[in-house]
Amino acid sequence: MGKKIVILFLFSFWLKTNAQENWTLKQCIEYGLKNNRNNTIYTNEKLAADARAKEVLADYLPRVSLTSTLDNNLKLQQSVIPAGIFGPDEMRVSLTQKYNSNFVGQLDQVIYDHSLITGLKANKYNKQQAELNIEQSQEAIIYNISMDYFQIFVYNQQLEVLEYNKVTYEKQINIYSLQVSKGVVLQKDLDKVSVDYNNTISQIRVARSNLQLAENELKYEMGYPISDPLAVDISTEMASPTIKDNSDTFTPASKINYKLSELNIKVLEINQSRIRAEAYPKLTGYFRYGAVGFGDNLNGAYEELLPYSAVGLKLSIPILDFYKRNAQYKQAKISRINAEENLKIMEARYKVDYENANTKVLQAQINVENDKRNVTLAESVLNITDLQFQKGITNLTDWLNTQNSLKEAQSSYLNSLYNYYQARIDLEKAAGTLKTFYNSL
Repeated sequence: MGKKIVILFLFSFWLKTNAQENWTLKQCIEYGLKNNRNNTIYTNEKLAADARAKEVLADYLPRVSLTSTLDNNLKLQQSVIPAGIFGPDEMRVSLTQKYNSNFVGQLDQVIYDHSLITGLKANKYNKQQAELNIEQSQEAIIYNISMDYFQIFVYNQQLEVLEYNKVTYEKQINIYSLQVSKGVVLQKDLDKVSVDYNNTISQIRVARSNLQLAENELKYEMGYPISDPLAVDISTEMASPTIKDNSDTFTPASKINYKLSELNIKVLEINQSRIRAEAYPKLTGYFRYGAVGFGDNLNGAYEELLPYSAVGLKLSIPILDFYKRNAQYKQAKISRINAEENLKIMEARYKVDYENANTKVLQAQINVENDKRNVTLAESVLNITDLQFQKGITNLTDWLNTQNSLKEAQSSYLNSLYNYYQARIDLEKAAGTLKTFYNSL
């Protein structure tokens, strides 16, 4: 019975393993957009922006405060009544008692504060900045996952090539080992093939290590458990569509960084206006209600409380602050002007980055096509050389040189392939279309 349970468990595990689907690039990005830890950070930043908006708004809403005090007058303050009022001599009297208590509740309401009204306008832009930061984080996730995914794809391609070369060398070693044992060829010829075979084995180990590192990076960017297996779909090569020159239609305003800079300028403009508005009068109203008590002992201060109340207005008019406000206003103005200049610099930089990225991807596409044809040509030459070698028409040196030429062509192709994928995703980043790229997968 126990053996049946074990067999059933192993069979279920085998079914689960084989039923696991390979992850496409779109699935990896979709998972990352949901599980990357940066999502939590930027979502919290948006919540913080909402809280800051409420904080600013609260300055214009009513405020209610309660205050209670108890004084123990260790030495009573005395007042002097001049002579001639109640008698020929001056009199010294205390107008309070040893203990006095005070309870007061007060409601304050800002009626007019132009600086507060101006500051409220920034709430809308702060919320927009938080939303754009979330979009920027999502674009970073798309970019990083795509780069890691392409890296894994290329490493797998490299492993396939190296495994193929390994099999080729193994076949040749088997043939030469037999011929060496019969004395037909020299040991040095076998050693030449063995050297290339050992180099290929070392390259396979390095490629497998690089593949593991790339997979770990992909899991990290996705927010995927590092210890869990992640099968990446490497069955088909990504299509290489013809890249169109869209430099005439590209606009820097489509990039999130540009939008964030524009919002920052608007916030700086509001801050500049807010500082200037601090010179305007401020009007507040208040209502106060309280009670006081006096006594020669502690209980007496609470036995009889005398109520009082008041309602009033408070007008504050700034007159002189020794250039403080002017200095603050000038700083805010300079910050805004610098932000506008930086935006112009960024606009030019974005155009250059896009042009460079477009040029790189066009050149990378040409390199991939050329190197792919070169691999096909090198394979054809190797097949002919291998046939000639088997018939004794050519020697081992020619065969090894042809094999090395194929390896160089394969290496160049793999480098070109990765450079193309990198240039392609860099172009999407430069154009501000990473989300469009993701949706088109």
